[in-house]
Amino acid sequence: MSQVMSSLLAFIVALALLIAIHEWGHFWVARRLGVKVLRFSIGFGRPLWRRIGRDGTEYRVAMIPLGGYVKMLDEREGPVVPSERQHAFNRQSVSVRAAIVSAGPIANLLLAIALYWLVLCLGVPGMRSLIDTPAPNTPAAVAGLEGGDEILRVNDASTPTWEQLGLRVVQAALDDVPLELQVRRADGAEQTLILDADWSNALDEPARINQDLGLAPYQPPLPAQLGALQSDGPAASAGLAPGDRILAMDGRPVADWADWVNQVRARPNEAVEIEISSGDETRRLTLRIGSRQQDGIRIGYVGASPHVPQQLQESLRAEYRYAPIAALPVAVQRTWQMSVMTVRMLARMATGQLGLDNLSGPINIAQYAGYSAQIGLVSYLGFLAVISISLGVLNLLPIPILDGGHLAFYLMEGIRGKPLSERVQHWGQQIGIIALVLMMGLAFYNDLVRLFAP
Repeated sequence: MSQVMSSLLAFIVALALLIAIHEWGHFWVARRLGVKVLRFSIGFGRPLWRRIGRDGTEYRVAMIPLGGYVKMLDEREGPVVPSERQHAFNRQSVSVRAAIVSAGPIANLLLAIALYWLVLCLGVPGMRSLIDTPAPNTPAAVAGLEGGDEILRVNDASTPTWEQLGLRVVQAALDDVPLELQVRRADGAEQTLILDADWSNALDEPARINQDLGLAPYQPPLPAQLGALQSDGPAASAGLAPGDRILAMDGRPVADWADWVNQVRARPNEAVEIEISSGDETRRLTLRIGSRQQDGIRIGYVGASPHVPQQLQESLRAEYRYAPIAALPVAVQRTWQMSVMTVRMLARMATGQLGLDNLSGPINIAQYAGYSAQIGLVSYLGFLAVISISLGVLNLLPIPILDGGHLAFYLMEGIRGKPLSERVQHWGQQIGIIALVLMMGLAFYNDLVRLFAP
């Protein structure tokens, strides 16, 4: 299956599941509070499948899988027979309507807890938080970090993998506090170091925070031997194969993998002659180096990763897991932390403290869905948890047309003792639609920029 198709399939599965859970939250609470549900739909448009339940509710899966809805009995949308008026949504108290509307986002957050719980029980794999030698004058170098150090804790939070380390760094940037690092040195000794950073512009590009701090994953010395190759990359196109060892490029010896990478990066779009050792055979061939943009600079690449011995791979890996009972509070805490982080990032975007180019749309999400699914089940479940949290939080924003907008209207109704006028609500809905379209358009534009960036 192609990368595009696998990403699309993983994205559709994720979207269908998250929408189904969200709408099920509305549906379940509405039924429990005595409101009649006319339709439960996953997707919009022409129905692909439909069934009428015993209670008269229509269940359907529609053609456009970009949302869903629960249609309830409501006198504002059509006539209601007198015997069923007590089951109409508009006849319910403010608290009942608020409970039904908030149930969708809450269902997404509960799903995230369940997914994190499952992930923690299965075991979370990753790379140990070993760091490479920091670049001179970076905050990591100034703090005294050295290549081969393992960061065990950040601000009293455990960091068994690079993923957890990255989350703790972003949290510190949001809190605008220094990093207190518990470090295990290469000789086994442990030490506490303070990494003081200027966070004022750190969140402009969250993906670069670790790099700007001087924190990079440990790169063990490796021979210039090829591992996996991109099927359509320059190395594969030139006839190179996994296991080949690079001996020289244009007559210059290649000392190790790092030396090979540096030579390739320095010569984008050039044709070079390389000498390789393939088994017992030594041969020469021509390699046309590709090029790509990185941090505003054109660099060369060949689409190859190094061969890493199995024993070394195992020494760099980490996995942490919890017993089922112990995993539950950790899952709740992680969901809360991610929810708060999402809200704070959105607030920074709204106030201009964080660039709007960090907003992602369906293309970027689909790419991450495919990538996480290829890594494995645990990675995909973690991706689903993050997206479920994002969906829950976004729906609680006080934007008319979203669940949070309805809750804002109900809050005003509770304060005033009567609902806002239909005219005000109508204008609010129009503003909400415009805001949502603009936000989606910006996210889609950002996706296209990332996709077609040179």
